[in-house]
Amino acid sequence: MPSIFARIVNGELPCHKLYEDGRCLSFLDLRPINPGHALVIPKQEIDYIFDVPDDLLQHLIVVAKTVARAIDATVECERVGIIVAGLEVPHAHIHLVPINGIGDINFARAKSAKADDLAALAERIRARLAD
Repeated sequence: MPSIFARIVNGELPCHKLYEDGRCLSFLDLRPINPGHALVIPKQEIDYIFDVPDDLLQHLIVVAKTVARAIDATVECERVGIIVAGLEVPHAHIHLVPINGIGDINFARAKSAKADDLAALAERIRARLAD
């Protein structure tokens, strides 16, 4: 059975897309730790981040850097933190979380976000990516 992320990549489920190319996709998390919390995933369904081929892993990190800069320019935060936990969804993914302190990186703080709020924020971040 495809992961929820594979279903997003295949267009079966919607997302608030920030970035997409032939190899990866970035979108806002539906249960953000903080506003602007985004994911960067390979389009190829690979469960474990350390099973991702080196060239694709390098690409994911470069895209994460680009998206993180756009988030940082859009959302008020001290910086954007990065998490690769790998247990929540069986599809490799990188979390980008706007933070003001180390205590902000805590999945217990995640809560559902309104679709309209996510859509508006995604639009603002995409505008920064275009800069």
